[in-house]
Amino acid sequence: MPNLLKVFSILIPLTILSSCKTTPEKQPVTEVIPQQTLQHPLTVIGGVEPIYFLPVSAPFSARIDTGAETSSIDVSEMRFFERDGEKWVAFELNHDGTQEHHRFEKKIVRKVNIRRIDEDEQRVAVMMTIKIGSEVITTEFTLANRTKFTYQALIGRNVLNGRFMVDPSIENTLH
Repeated sequence: MPNLLKVFSILIPLTILSSCKTTPEKQPVTEVIPQQTLQHPLTVIGGVEPIYFLPVSAPFSARIDTGAETSSIDVSEMRFFERDGEKWVAFELNHDGTQEHHRFEKKIVRKVNIRRIDEDEQRVAVMMTIKIGSEVITTEFTLANRTKFTYQALIGRNVLNGRFMVDPSIENTLH
């Protein structure tokens, strides 16, 4: 028993000492330098921007929509036909502001199912050449009746990806 008493008399103080916290050595404080404003390689555009459907000479105000996969344009008088065994569409593109209008005949690239709240809509997609800012881009546009909408054109991710960043708090940043 005396040996047990010796062991406890040594272990108890060691346990108490080991559980005590010691203050760490003070580390030197490193100076925090504010980061410089990051420069991004993409052009920042707003929620509404002017775009040109070539060869139309007047710009269309287009809604920039990061939620839309494919861009869309308001057209009228669509007529479907075949040329050399392929499906084509003829349509009118009318500029609401200047009354300028152009007739196009384009090969149908694909049919697109557009999901809407009230009902789905099927549209055809064609390749259109646009000028947005300093860039000339040929990409898919779905053809639609957008008369219920404020803007005749909608620019989706197929135009935006890798080219533009969108700040919806600004508008008309491009010329």
